[in-house]
Amino acid sequence: MALTPNVTSQSKHIDQETWPNVIGEARSVADALPDLLVEASHVASSVTAGWHGRRRAGPGESFWQFRPFNMGEPAKRIDWRRSARDDHLYVREREWEAAHTVWLWADLSPSMVFQSRLGNASKRDRAIVLMLALADMLAYTGERIGLPGVTRPFSDRKAAERIADALTHMAKPRALPDTASVQRFSDVVLISDLLDPVDEIADWIARVAGTGAKGHVIQVLDPIEETFPFDGRVEFHDPERGTRLTTGRAESWREAYQRRMERHRAEIRDICRRAGWTYSLHHTDRSPAEPLLVLHSALSGTAETLGTGGI
Repeated sequence: MALTPNVTSQSKHIDQETWPNVIGEARSVADALPDLLVEASHVASSVTAGWHGRRRAGPGESFWQFRPFNMGEPAKRIDWRRSARDDHLYVREREWEAAHTVWLWADLSPSMVFQSRLGNASKRDRAIVLMLALADMLAYTGERIGLPGVTRPFSDRKAAERIADALTHMAKPRALPDTASVQRFSDVVLISDLLDPVDEIADWIARVAGTGAKGHVIQVLDPIEETFPFDGRVEFHDPERGTRLTTGRAESWREAYQRRMERHRAEIRDICRRAGWTYSLHHTDRSPAEPLLVLHSALSGTAETLGTGGI
């Protein structure tokens, strides 16, 4: 459950039966996604220069690196042109290019619509941008991409556009995706505020981990959801259950709220760690490129201890 301040500039009416109303104030999915696609493309372009597929030697066409020749290897592996530059022998290695399936999911449930004066975007829009940018980057390296329970895995240079189109046809937003299509050796990326009950999140992670897939979780929060800078009389509203709660002195709740939020985050981090998953925290006042760089390290296998990390 997520409680948001019921202030005109920070509150948005949600109609769960009419999913297109979730995208922005009085805008449809079709209206919003072109802008988000453009932003996602810019974000992806800003980090693509450092994204080099799976980044290990193996069968493929792309040159990866030169390495010193090891005694006992076949002499035909020596790159004589490079070796002629100095007194050492070098081998030309190619980059491993086996296609891999990565399932992407952005939580588009009502609590994600929230945006305060401190955030640069709503949590929902930031989650969509991160998912589309990641789809763009994964498509660049030839990976298979899919929305669990919505699309089959596919490999397409226009993956971001296909994902965006699939979003417009979703019947209603879901915080956590269906796990039936997830299989062993794939990766699952979840982008969410993770403000649902911890038990529900733990059950979902356990189901995915049980398939043999590896998971990567990005928790997206508005800065105000952690600082709780409210004073005086404030009415809070749960956009998913309709609950309203009014306090006469909101500042008296700050310390207890911050302890509970930290405990909630710590429990999720611990669940991810025990499952061997990666976890990172992203705030909507920060650059969206930051969590993408973390995911790059995780998906390329260069970050073994990200489960206790964060942004």
